[in-house]
Amino acid sequence: QVLLVESGGGSVQSGGSLTLSCQASRYGVDIGCMGWFRQAPGKQREGVAAISTPGTTSAAESVKGRFTISRDGAKNTLSLQMNSLEPEDTAVYYCAAASYCFHPKLSQVDYAYWGQGTQLTVSS
Repeated sequence: QVLLVESGGGSVQSGGSLTLSCQASRYGVDIGCMGWFRQAPGKQREGVAAISTPGTTSAAESVKGRFTISRDGAKNTLSLQMNSLEPEDTAVYYCAAASYCFHPKLSQVDYAYWGQGTQLTVSS
């Protein structure tokens, strides 16, 4: 079992920056790929960025060049540094983890463990 707890959400003005964090606690399983997903009001959940155990990353086109995903394997933490935030980035952000990792994918079906989410609101 893996328990994921996100933190760092909040309100920020357009153009601002914010960093989300996720603390993972694992019980008897390994953690493979990890990722960030988001769900805006009235929209489906979408993949934002993902990272493999060695550090290979992938990101949605909408956030490339603005968001950076990183992880600390020793501390079991995942971070998402978000710059140049836009109102369209407003959403609940979820941390996700898989027990394996071939390639950091942005598909929800590849992740078995999910956090409760943290709200990000970007005002214009």
